[in-house]
Amino acid sequence: MKKLLLAFFSISLFSQLTAQVAPKNSGITPPRTQSLKASDTITGGAGKKSSKDKKAKIQDYLIISRENDTTFVDTTLTIQKEYKFNYLRRDNFGLMPFSNLGQTYNSLTYNFRNTGLMPIFGARARHFNYMEIEDINYYRVPTPLTELFFKTAFEQGQLVDAFFTVNTSPRLNFSVAYKGLRSLGKYQNILTSTGNFRFTTNYRTKDNRYNIRGHIVMQDLLNEENGGLLDDPSIENFETGSEEFLERSFLEVNFQDAENIIKGKRFHLEHDYKIVKKKDTLSKNKLSLGHIMSFEDKYYQYDQTAANTFFGESYRSRNLRDRATLENFYNQVQLNYSNNTIGDLQFNISNNNYNYGYDRLVVQNGDTITNRLKGDIFSAGGKYHKQYKGFDLEGEAGINISGDFEGNFLKAKASFKLNKDFSATASINHSSKVPNYNTLLYQSNYIDYNWQNNFNNVETEQLAFQLKSDKIVNISADYSTISDFVYFKKEETSGQVKAFQNNNTINYLRVRLDKEIRVGKFALNNTILYQNVNDNDSILNVPEFTVRNTLYYSSHLFKKAMYLQTGVTFNYFTKYYMNAYNPLLAEFYVQTERQYGEFPRLDFFINAKIRQTRIFLKAEHFNSSFTGYDFYSAPNNPYRDFIVRFGIVWNFFM
Repeated sequence: MKKLLLAFFSISLFSQLTAQVAPKNSGITPPRTQSLKASDTITGGAGKKSSKDKKAKIQDYLIISRENDTTFVDTTLTIQKEYKFNYLRRDNFGLMPFSNLGQTYNSLTYNFRNTGLMPIFGARARHFNYMEIEDINYYRVPTPLTELFFKTAFEQGQLVDAFFTVNTSPRLNFSVAYKGLRSLGKYQNILTSTGNFRFTTNYRTKDNRYNIRGHIVMQDLLNEENGGLLDDPSIENFETGSEEFLERSFLEVNFQDAENIIKGKRFHLEHDYKIVKKKDTLSKNKLSLGHIMSFEDKYYQYDQTAANTFFGESYRSRNLRDRATLENFYNQVQLNYSNNTIGDLQFNISNNNYNYGYDRLVVQNGDTITNRLKGDIFSAGGKYHKQYKGFDLEGEAGINISGDFEGNFLKAKASFKLNKDFSATASINHSSKVPNYNTLLYQSNYIDYNWQNNFNNVETEQLAFQLKSDKIVNISADYSTISDFVYFKKEETSGQVKAFQNNNTINYLRVRLDKEIRVGKFALNNTILYQNVNDNDSILNVPEFTVRNTLYYSSHLFKKAMYLQTGVTFNYFTKYYMNAYNPLLAEFYVQTERQYGEFPRLDFFINAKIRQTRIFLKAEHFNSSFTGYDFYSAPNNPYRDFIVRFGIVWNFFM
């Protein structure tokens, strides 16, 4: 099926599409469209120009987010496109990739803004490429649009993301996409094989009273796991740069017979009906009824051929399989009211029917560990949006009113735009939420990885500010307090990783600065992140400084037939107690034995745009052989060595 889909898309797809995301507004306000400086037009038919030909402008190819923010296709080549040309297809500043494409990422920074009311599925290390509801876009296009994304991987594999969308009428759109990856990797037993299938549709009636949109997403993300390099002698052989072990497959790992996989399928539908419709700009009132329905079925599975003392004692010696499942059926009914005086209001009632757990009971130390957490949660909430004298005001709140899980959140945001270049935003967020399912209940063939906890809600408060000015500087800052933080750490007696809850309050400050300096055709793009944590228990560990600087040159060549962009990117973060990775749980856990960091990563790139095709060539980590072999993505998991990779993003407007 995967090969058939890829073959179909490869035949029909040409050229590249990348969407710029507009600033988010309230989910109950009308869509907005952001303009680009480009004046691209797309001719119909075979491209022959005549007075009868209808030309579709690039601004007519709309991309609509979950929050109804509307942008359009952007075929320009900028430094931001260089930052997004990766496996996740988004800027991964603040993430430390593992050595193979498709593996996990170590987080160098955290955002504690939260508007969730339910615990979420575990195995969070496997969710970086798992597409959630908010990651799915919808489209409206005057002619069929296709895209092919391609990038080389690490040994015996490639990364492809193929996309196609069409409007069969001005009111009905369909899109279908598939992202597939296979990469063997340089170290033993780290093969990755992932797939993300997406189908979307949206429709509106002729009188615009009824709107409906929905998507189907099916995902499978598989990783072979090796537990990292052996402490002795593989770590020493790696760090000394022994020539014999520059062939990384010669380095010994903890095991070679394990893999984990996360699979999920989701069916999502949103629709609304305008009971009272605004007839013109002078009309004061609008009333609509909305409904959201979403069903998701997912599981995480760990397989290992033979038990390994790396995880302690086990109940069985061969063919170990741990599998956690979650079925979640969500319904929300909304009543939306808009008035020119008071603004936009929404009231909603929601129901979550959840079923998480395992297919067996475990008895440990005379206590029976249950195998399921299931039930119904009913919630109530509301949203508010108002534009007032240059200010854009937003608010949102929610609370669980019945069921086994308590939870609530409150979010408020105010934005002000002084002129086209300068804007300011302030926001506050409070959240009280049950920790992730796998911290509450976990079962495994490994004896020490069985628990049932009754943790308190995790309480977070965040105050955030943002100032944006392309001419001066972009600055964002947030200050968070986290109480009853839940985390993973090795237990002192068993030496195995378990879930714990911290009883103290953690204070966490982040300040980020973004600034690009231009001199002629040269530019220096800078991103600096400062973090400070007040945590006596050393549970939340992040580097104090994380830096990315890109010096690059860009210019038109060959009578403007090609646009060239070339430069060097420098990545660096200060030493800190980097979290370690546990492949059985697919979670990162706290360690305070050794600090990692202070190794530079230098990438040289040459990018080019020819018409609407963009070509990317990069020499990644070209300094790896002469700045020391101390580069790690996590303890015992080295980052990648120097490698040259290339790719292309190719668009076609029919």
